[in-house]
Amino acid sequence: MNAHSSVYEQDSNDRLQILDPDGNVRPDAEVPDLSEAELLAMYEALVLARRFDRRAISLQRQGRLATYAPMTGQEGSQVATSYALDEQDWLFPTYRDHAAKHVHGMSLTSLLAPLRGYREGYAIPDGVNVMPEYIPIATQIPQAMGMAWGFKLQGQQDRAVLCHFGDGATSEGDFHEGLNFAGVFDVPAVFVCNNNQWAISTPVERQTQSETLAQKADAYGIESVRVDGLDPLAVYQATRGAVRKAKDPGPGEGRPTLIESLQYRFGAHTTSDDPTVYRPDDAAEYYRERDPVDRLRGYLTNEGILTDERQATIEKRVDDRIQTAVEEAESLEADPDDIFEHVYDELPRRLEDQREELRELREKYGDSAFSEVLE
Repeated sequence: MNAHSSVYEQDSNDRLQILDPDGNVRPDAEVPDLSEAELLAMYEALVLARRFDRRAISLQRQGRLATYAPMTGQEGSQVATSYALDEQDWLFPTYRDHAAKHVHGMSLTSLLAPLRGYREGYAIPDGVNVMPEYIPIATQIPQAMGMAWGFKLQGQQDRAVLCHFGDGATSEGDFHEGLNFAGVFDVPAVFVCNNNQWAISTPVERQTQSETLAQKADAYGIESVRVDGLDPLAVYQATRGAVRKAKDPGPGEGRPTLIESLQYRFGAHTTSDDPTVYRPDDAAEYYRERDPVDRLRGYLTNEGILTDERQATIEKRVDDRIQTAVEEAESLEADPDDIFEHVYDELPRRLEDQREELRELREKYGDSAFSEVLE
């Protein structure tokens, strides 16, 4: 393998693993205490994430979505981390964490709508504890720390905050500031570094001389764990333990954790990226053999939980849900007035005049004819 694959290929004993590449339980591994229904639900979420990703890329290529960040190869960790959260916990996602947001309560339609320029759904949905996705690298880390600190100050011991970020974020000042404060004030937070080995085209060995990203937590007095991010059960177990520790009011507990989830981005950074320019064509072959969807499927099949009939049912249900979400997102119509909102605290006179002119044109020609007039 090439040098850029060395991060994941290090001795597997340096990380938490439960399943081998074929879905068999590794010797001496402890399987999470999940029911058959919970395991099947997690697996269905993985299948949904994989198929949603393919559909979203296709829609973007057709000009029906804006730039999209693929998640294939990383959906196993996304699904598992969100399954480890309780409903009242908060999620701080990045622009790639589509599956994490969906599992924690966001609808598929609300994931697609902003990519079509429709604002509703991008802000915090009612009844869903998911912050808007973050585009600037690492800016969410101190904000997540601040929310977690607020919960602690308010005595809300039943709430934790989980914050996602990539390996490139560890080179930003926000990462160090956020973890430093988290360590000093013992906030109930779980920081998940999705180490997919590439910050766009920059390999992880160009990010740091540290042997691991997890060990950076040592400087801030925070415990850390490395986990095989292509093993959904291992990610779930590590995250669930970290969430419980964050909420534990006992002596020495109520502490933050840094999780380094070792993964691989199978596709492009975004649909405007060409990974063949900076990655060898065969770089993904090693990781395809450890595919998180296939891995969990293998385990469930080995345990007699997943049958061919159940597999077919899951695939049909997933495809129907995705198709419904696409149709709902494409049926949404934004109000042209929205372009004047959220720009100024008080709208300047010149923009008020432009808004009035726009309204008059819409009233005169109607929205459908108005679009033709503009063209």
